[in-house]
Amino acid sequence: MSAVEPLRVGIVGYGLAGRVFHGALLAADPAWRVDAVVTRDRDRAGQVTAAHPGAVIVSDLDALVRRELDLVVVATPNDSHVETATRALGAGAAVVVDKPLATSAAEARGLVEFAESLGRPLTVYQNRRWDGDFLTATRLAGSGELGEVHTVESRFEPWKLENRDGWKRRATPADGGGILFDLGPHLVDQVLRLVGPALTVHAEIATRRPSGSADDDVFLSLEHDGGRRSRLVMSHVAALPGPRFRVLGSAGAYEVHGLDPQEAQLASGLAPADSSYGVDRGDRRGVVTAGGSRRDEPTDPGRYPEFYSQLARALRGEGALPVDPWDAVRVLEVIEAARRSADEGRVVRL
Repeated sequence: MSAVEPLRVGIVGYGLAGRVFHGALLAADPAWRVDAVVTRDRDRAGQVTAAHPGAVIVSDLDALVRRELDLVVVATPNDSHVETATRALGAGAAVVVDKPLATSAAEARGLVEFAESLGRPLTVYQNRRWDGDFLTATRLAGSGELGEVHTVESRFEPWKLENRDGWKRRATPADGGGILFDLGPHLVDQVLRLVGPALTVHAEIATRRPSGSADDDVFLSLEHDGGRRSRLVMSHVAALPGPRFRVLGSAGAYEVHGLDPQEAQLASGLAPADSSYGVDRGDRRGVVTAGGSRRDEPTDPGRYPEFYSQLARALRGEGALPVDPWDAVRVLEVIEAARRSADEGRVVRL
């Protein structure tokens, strides 16, 4: 693998995840070259050709892995993540799996152990570690200005009367469907990084939309070391969303509303190199209260491109993977405990 030539990537699946979250970032980073994409959809094939000139369109994974790629990106439906990643690792490639890594913690552990047995890099696309609001919350919590953080509230409440056409519309929780598998990996991963490992979980899980085949309204309350608490809300049925983050400490607090703009910017075609990329508009400033005073707090720029920048360095032996896959296993352990809590009506210890 040359240190100067771009690393060769294959993308498996070219729906929203493959096109927006992976393809757009890879196309913008000179460290990478999209070599091949698996899709059988004619319209998506045209999108591949427009976005990645020179990329070969193939119909299955076997044809992809025969191309001796440096990296395979798994952007397929959730219940196929483990099988697809296993085959790509076995063929000799490093692998990125879109979240969730698997539909069970046991499958996720097995996949990570398999990658380690081969000595091949495996990482998970937890892109919301680079959301501007999360970066801001992390900065403020680490600065000491808020004092000792004791409570984190995090909400992700995109209003959707029903899922768009595709596998998510039909998927059940057994298939990796539902909002807990969709948004839960982001919210749980963020609070585990912000306040540490979870000790217990209480969960309320509901399906409220008449057309729903899986959960669309979820509340989690996690207890962390030192009595710290996080409360996570993910919902498609909240017509009036609450704060995106509310971080409470012994000396102050931080609150911000709205959503990080990067997904919408990438979907609209804004290039990550554009000066406005990742930058929130002025109406999305947060608020900090500390020492009896109150001030507006600008939101740090979001940095999704950092994921693939770090990964390129890691594959060239110049740093760590952007996301430790064992972190994704721990997230799935929390999600599984949450389902047990909701099913059994009790607090579950991890």
